[in-house]
Amino acid sequence: MGVRAGVFVCITSFLLGALFTHWIADSLTLWKSPVTDEHLWTAASYYSILAKVPTAWLHFLRSLVLLGAVTILWSLNDLGAGNIMFDGGSIFLFGTTIVVYLNSVMPTFAQFGTALPPHLSTDIFPKGLRTTVLDLASNHLICSVALTGVLALQAGRYFAEKADEEDEEDYVLVDSEVESSTTKPTPSRAKTPEKELPVKPLRLETTN
Repeated sequence: MGVRAGVFVCITSFLLGALFTHWIADSLTLWKSPVTDEHLWTAASYYSILAKVPTAWLHFLRSLVLLGAVTILWSLNDLGAGNIMFDGGSIFLFGTTIVVYLNSVMPTFAQFGTALPPHLSTDIFPKGLRTTVLDLASNHLICSVALTGVLALQAGRYFAEKADEEDEEDYVLVDSEVESSTTKPTPSRAKTPEKELPVKPLRLETTN
């Protein structure tokens, strides 16, 4: 149980950290107002470089995602109430991340596979590419929030199981104390017979 949860948490943390690296570009388009052409060109240049990563890195990420999915699905075999609630929510959020990344992020990255046209940072950014950059940043944010929710659910599961174990220990301790008190022999109130004294023969004195 602990090993499976630890593996899943480590994989989720790694994927979340990988998404946080996109903050270099996403922060320019999501959290800075107004969004200037210079911000858009910077973000597009970052995505263009990222779209040309070796395929070995993509296979590595896919292997991690597959391992995380198998691990969290495997934990449902226990069919415990905590697993159904916490792991069920984790599966939903993890699956949401996979769906959003496959259906929205990956096709958008493919549009940055070609080199950007020669430009200056002050040039007008293409309108068609502007929507693509903003959508990509928004999808990254959705995936990051979902994976953060997964970590929160796994942390809640850990504390819930820890509290249950402490309650069970307290119950066992109290129950053993009650059992020992009921089985302890009680001293009898009856008086013990006094020790018998030796009987001496009666001597009759004769008078003259």
